[in-house]
Amino acid sequence: MKTRFSTLALAAALPLTMMAAAPALSDDLRIGLSSEPSSMDPHFHNLGPNNALRQHIFQSLTYSDENMQIRPSLATAWEATTDTTWEFTLRDDVSFSNGDAFSAEDVIYSICRVPMVEGSPSSFTSFVRDIVGVEVDGSTITFTTDGPSPLLPTNMSSVAILNASVYGGEGVEFSADGCANMGDLPASTDFSSPETAIGTGPYTLENFVPGDRIELTRNADYWDGTPSWDNVTLRPIANPGARVAALLAGDVDVIETPPIQDFDTIREAGFQIDQGLSNRVIYLHMDSGEEVPPGVSGTDGVNPFADVRVREAISKAINRDAIVERVMGGVAVPAGELLPYPLFGTREDAEPDVYDPERSAELLEEAGFGDGFEITLSSPNDRYINAERVAQAVAQFLSRIGIRTGVDAMTASTFFSSRNNQEFGMWLAGWGAASGEMANSLTALVATRDPDTGMGSTNRQRYSNPAIDALVMEARRTVDDDAREEILQRASIMAMEDYATVPLHFEVTPWAFAEGLELTPRVDQYTIAMMVRPAE
Repeated sequence: MKTRFSTLALAAALPLTMMAAAPALSDDLRIGLSSEPSSMDPHFHNLGPNNALRQHIFQSLTYSDENMQIRPSLATAWEATTDTTWEFTLRDDVSFSNGDAFSAEDVIYSICRVPMVEGSPSSFTSFVRDIVGVEVDGSTITFTTDGPSPLLPTNMSSVAILNASVYGGEGVEFSADGCANMGDLPASTDFSSPETAIGTGPYTLENFVPGDRIELTRNADYWDGTPSWDNVTLRPIANPGARVAALLAGDVDVIETPPIQDFDTIREAGFQIDQGLSNRVIYLHMDSGEEVPPGVSGTDGVNPFADVRVREAISKAINRDAIVERVMGGVAVPAGELLPYPLFGTREDAEPDVYDPERSAELLEEAGFGDGFEITLSSPNDRYINAERVAQAVAQFLSRIGIRTGVDAMTASTFFSSRNNQEFGMWLAGWGAASGEMANSLTALVATRDPDTGMGSTNRQRYSNPAIDALVMEARRTVDDDAREEILQRASIMAMEDYATVPLHFEVTPWAFAEGLELTPRVDQYTIAMMVRPAE
């Protein structure tokens, strides 16, 4: 199996030889999704399936392309005019799908609404939190931030722009303490109606049947050319086998994440597969607090994970190449840090830890655990590619050095709830950096947990290193890109040397699709109609 990379070395693709005629294509596109979006409201839930869906209907000032590079969208340019001000130039001659002209008022309304969404399970507020002032001068909108905010252009790619007049938001006035003239705020459920889901994107909502399908229609007034498809149908098909069956039967034209073991069947039936290296790292976390965590025994009341030598021993005991080859079927890349090169803040020379079980045994002896101990490794079994099998492989490697390891695999909903309640001592999970830069991964997985600042939001392992925290905070205040990248590289080196997190591999995301189509893989793993087009 051979992987080809784009000029950024990220959008890998693998066309598979076609053996039979695939179904004829029309001007409509049908996509089988592995997960259904939880809402049509683009401000409700910061979740991958939702973020992918909203790009069809709603746009932002900037957008993240297939390689997670920030590009112009409703803004044509942006510039940091001081350490605490950003100036964006808005695009002219853009209309919403109902014919209303796009303006700065819509931007202000959208930024104001984000923190006002009720019941959000994962809010977008962090993307607009820094903004404390807004000024408009013609087609220029200037944001004043509470301190340096180098990621504001990146953050803006996650904030969907709504049509203020649809919701009675004409004359909206921004205030960091609460905006005025917001009209009657729409409920998130209102966006299931085509009359409410009004954006500037390439498609409009035609019909939403929860649990069955989302139907989209080409936006005839789209400002950026003509979309490839007249109609797009998104069908949630959670079961991997059922997704493959739907593709083979011609019920859908594209499916996401086909099982690796079905690649040959898909190829022999006349379909294609493209795959792209993703920003999602599969990693191990270990509760390194003072007390012995759940699932750990045989340590005489000492938490072994609090000792960096034990964390290093665990990392060196794992043969990442073997996992990639034998468990992942080559559809993964061994990881040496939390993001793949060349995403922002990564290093080309960041090599995965070398498999060295003899050194692992020595490290355990040095740490006082020469006789080993027992642990339970927890993992979701329905969230990441072959996660349960990866966990089983890790358990075998650890058992060979005397860390007798059992695996407890469970559904993702149970896993994340239990993890957040500190019910695990060691667990396997995945993280995809939404911003495409190292600050996101370090902030979420490594930084000391502080709900008030958002630091350590996914650091449930009680790891804390003030020196890394200081570098991450410095990077978040540094507007100059070159300086910020150098700071993040130093922080990443420090985190890897301290085994703050043990990265295993980066997922390579596959899509399967019918003959006559071309597909551009996305690093963020989103499945959107705009990445699919008729073959030339």
